[in-house]
Amino acid sequence: MATQKKTAEVDYSMQEKIMALYELQKIDSKIDAINKVKGELPLEVQDLEDEMVGLNTRIEHINAEVEELNNLTKQRKREIDQSKIMIGNYKEQQNNVRNNREYDAITKEIEYQELEIELAEKHLRSYANTMKGKKLQLEEAEAIAAERAADLKSKRDELNGIEAETAPQVAEYEAQAEAAKAKIDERLLVAYNRIRKNVRNGMAVVTVKRDACGGCFNHIPPQRQADICQGKKIIICEYCGRILVADPEEMAE
Repeated sequence: MATQKKTAEVDYSMQEKIMALYELQKIDSKIDAINKVKGELPLEVQDLEDEMVGLNTRIEHINAEVEELNNLTKQRKREIDQSKIMIGNYKEQQNNVRNNREYDAITKEIEYQELEIELAEKHLRSYANTMKGKKLQLEEAEAIAAERAADLKSKRDELNGIEAETAPQVAEYEAQAEAAKAKIDERLLVAYNRIRKNVRNGMAVVTVKRDACGGCFNHIPPQRQADICQGKKIIICEYCGRILVADPEEMAE
């Protein structure tokens, strides 16, 4: 199996590898041009998706806080009802006391339960005020979420439409790119991709035109141009770091 794999591999010349890099650049530039049609849509969609996650999390937290306030309200109302029952029982007991000490003790218990009711009612008023604020926050968050959801759907539909329209062409270019990559060493591909990321227009491979670098337009000395035309090694522009190749049209002339 190892022998078959070795036989299947083609030992391309440096000139062929350089021209494959040039072809790959032209293909990637076509894909870049298609992606430019999308503009800022991918980033806008991502930002809206992230914002929707944050809004939904906020809505969940507010709903959880409202539920907690509802539970506390029910609990305080039960405490008030229990205290009222106890006050009623204590008042009945007062009718059957045998001395002033027992009467005073029951009176203190009644007063304690009345204080408990006052405290519970104070809590209920606080819960009610907090609940109003939470409901306003919830309405605001839900309104913003609905608005963002509509924006997200619109932009996502627009992006999906562009991608669906350009998908066949992109797939064709990607197939061509894979064919070009098959002729290029991994080390050259790594360098090519690194340069593409570091330059604004994604042009890692440029031709020499009118004795100048096609990327930064700085002058290329005659001897360096001769080396580029020979295609025996990778020549890098000393000014911008792009890979320099001879212009095939000029070479044909």
